[in-house]
Amino acid sequence: MSTGLPHDPSAPLLTRARTTPAWAAGARRPRPVRVYDSWWTVAATGLAVCAAWSAAVWISAHLRADASLHSAALFAHLATLVLGFGAVLVADYYGLLWLTGRMALTEALDGAARLHTPIWAGLTGLVGSGMLLHPDTSSTLTRVKLVMVLVLSLNGLQAGLLNRRAAGLRPSEQPSRRFLAWGAGTALVSQLCWWGAVIVGFRNSQR
Repeated sequence: MSTGLPHDPSAPLLTRARTTPAWAAGARRPRPVRVYDSWWTVAATGLAVCAAWSAAVWISAHLRADASLHSAALFAHLATLVLGFGAVLVADYYGLLWLTGRMALTEALDGAARLHTPIWAGLTGLVGSGMLLHPDTSSTLTRVKLVMVLVLSLNGLQAGLLNRRAAGLRPSEQPSRRFLAWGAGTALVSQLCWWGAVIVGFRNSQR
């Protein structure tokens, strides 16, 4: 007795559905959300950064390290400062070369993109080692430095979105004045906070 399936118009569709390759089904999956997708994702990550910063400040005020651990943390603090601040200076130098017409925008962006890892590694190392140095949170200068570190982190997040928007520009497309002002403001905030943190750290070491 015939089952009727060969004459069912929906049978080919069912067959195709069963034989759809796994890679084709996976291609239709939504792309995962990334940090620099939009201002919303950057803001959400910024809230997480603020929470981590608050926790680090609280820990630094209550944690006591012995002399040997303090010395190791101080060395790590200086080393990560060199790593992070040096990478920032090179990234901003790439931007200056592009503004003066000595480097193409794509080259400047590629060079700056490769520096994201050492910049964030340096900033993370500064915060982590700083928790072991027992900073005097009652000091105004120390509070200013802590705020500068937070501003650096938030500025770095929106700088990532800036770089992604810049990478989307066509080679023949000239950035708008608003876009250039965004980039200049980002670099200015970065330099002010990094140099400010260095100066405050030097002042505190003289006490």
